[in-house]
Amino acid sequence: MITAIAIDDEPLALIAIEKLCETVNFISLEKTFTEPNEAMKYLRKFPTDLLFLDIKMPSISGLNFYKTVQQNSMVIFTTAFSQYAVESYELNAIDYLLKPIAPNRFKQAAEKANEYFKFIHNKNHEQQNHIYLRSNYSLVKIPVADILYIEGISDYVKVYTKNQKMTMARISMKVMLDKLPANDFIRVHRSFIIPFHNITSVRNKVIYLSAIEIPLGNTYEQEFFKIYKK
Repeated sequence: MITAIAIDDEPLALIAIEKLCETVNFISLEKTFTEPNEAMKYLRKFPTDLLFLDIKMPSISGLNFYKTVQQNSMVIFTTAFSQYAVESYELNAIDYLLKPIAPNRFKQAAEKANEYFKFIHNKNHEQQNHIYLRSNYSLVKIPVADILYIEGISDYVKVYTKNQKMTMARISMKVMLDKLPANDFIRVHRSFIIPFHNITSVRNKVIYLSAIEIPLGNTYEQEFFKIYKK
């Protein structure tokens, strides 16, 4: 069960959130607040999985409020103003709901939160079947088994999958590698991460993933062959 609180300076908006939360069976809305300060006091005592957070409030914006939260709570922003969407996703929001909130959009946002909640609470890394990346202001779910290879470009990665789809996300190669099952993926170049099961051959410091050629960097060569020969 996902524990949640809602923060909005409009009591009617909080009533709407309460009713919407009653439509899903995996979110427990523990409390609602019209005063952000009171909500912050509550969070210091009671860690909470998910925040429904209004953006435009008199005392503090929801964006600034979330920046001060000292725990890894998920957040779904709620607002009547669409211009805050970009900044909200830069804070890794699960979703961004425009008021009045349509039931189907609420359900979509709730399902995203539920999937991500299950993901971050999956302690058995070897059984990890998916990764989640923030791309184009959405939380994208990528099956690990579908990843062909990953290319790093500056502060971004491009994840290429079997369906010929490419997902780009602003994330470092190191953080990207940490998201993946350790025994299944390896970094072979400063710009490439590959899955072992896709390797068909290795010749002259070139790794072949069927028709795809991946360079093997000098820094990564010794570690690669140490593992690959096993």
